[in-house]
Amino acid sequence: MSAYVIVGVDVLDEEAGLAYAAVAQPSILSHGGRYLVAGPTPEPVEGTWGFSRFLVIEFPDMDRIQEWYDSPEYRRAREIRKSAARVRMLFAEGSPPEGFSLPA
Repeated sequence: MSAYVIVGVDVLDEEAGLAYAAVAQPSILSHGGRYLVAGPTPEPVEGTWGFSRFLVIEFPDMDRIQEWYDSPEYRRAREIRKSAARVRMLFAEGSPPEGFSLPA
């Protein structure tokens, strides 16, 4: 079942952010990830969204996300990112095709 990486980013250093993206993007693609949303934070409808960029990345499953996150390529990207951005990241399982139901 598909799984998702959901990211909120505050860019602190544009140049370092570009260096991070140059390493992170190929690592995501090589592990079967694809960007569904990538760009400035959409206009909030409810609540406060305190970050400048928002991403949703789809992977084939949670195992592939973990392989990507722990890969040498992405560890290198995370090192570059340390001075470039503040990041909030979630890993989330997708819903089965028939949707989800609330617990009884």
